[in-house]
Amino acid sequence: MNNSVLFAFSLTVFAGLSTGVGSLVGLMSKKFNQRMLTVALGFSAGVMIYVSMVEIFVKARSSLSETLGDRAGYLWTVVSFFGGMALIALIDKVIPSYENPHEFNVPKKIEEASEKDKAKLMRMGAFSALAIAIHNFPEGLATFMSALTNPTLGISIAVAIAIHNIPEGLAVSAPIYFATKSRRKAFVLSFLSGFAEPVGALVGYFLLRAFFTDVTFGVVFASVAGIMIYISLDELLPTAEEFGEHHLAIGGVIAGMIIMAASLLLFS
Repeated sequence: MNNSVLFAFSLTVFAGLSTGVGSLVGLMSKKFNQRMLTVALGFSAGVMIYVSMVEIFVKARSSLSETLGDRAGYLWTVVSFFGGMALIALIDKVIPSYENPHEFNVPKKIEEASEKDKAKLMRMGAFSALAIAIHNFPEGLATFMSALTNPTLGISIAVAIAIHNIPEGLAVSAPIYFATKSRRKAFVLSFLSGFAEPVGALVGYFLLRAFFTDVTFGVVFASVAGIMIYISLDELLPTAEEFGEHHLAIGGVIAGMIIMAASLLLFS
């Protein structure tokens, strides 16, 4: 690999493994409680929603419009956006209702959770890891290819993705920790979900580089935005509401949006 490829791959690894940083932030805290979980999940949702609608969707539309024209580019951006939603919704749907991490009553106190509810909480964390890994894969591909084309743009995208991967790592590790009381299990699953980004980079380099056009980039980015919005609305926000106060969850959402907006302003 030449220097430009190593640089692009290093950026992708940095962005992906930030999920492990998020996991450590939560797990190193001795006061890891439900209020923290609520704020963290709300924060993660705010980051995902903001970056999806303000940054990723716009970049996808711009990329597609340059090749297909304004009207067709906008159309394919919208189709890809909802296609991403459909993909993650399908994954959610094929999980049987008993196994579905969304289909259970969250106890008012974690300590009062039954073994059945703890098992379902564990599945919710595992599903979050899978869902995040799915959208980390095209993010890794996009970060890698962007850095190869324009290193400055690659750095900006990598930093933005890394920042929103930190609360994602916490969102994965928190329910697993509450269910198992094992910091090791929570960290490992959270950390592994971030590995999808460097895997996406490797796929991009060895398989897709020759076919990676503005259209491919736009479709991938728009689909990522749809996946992230679905995760936020269907999983993160409802779970945040169940575990804590409404205003804590909303405060977390707003804080996530502010941090994401600040990062994009600083690195754009």
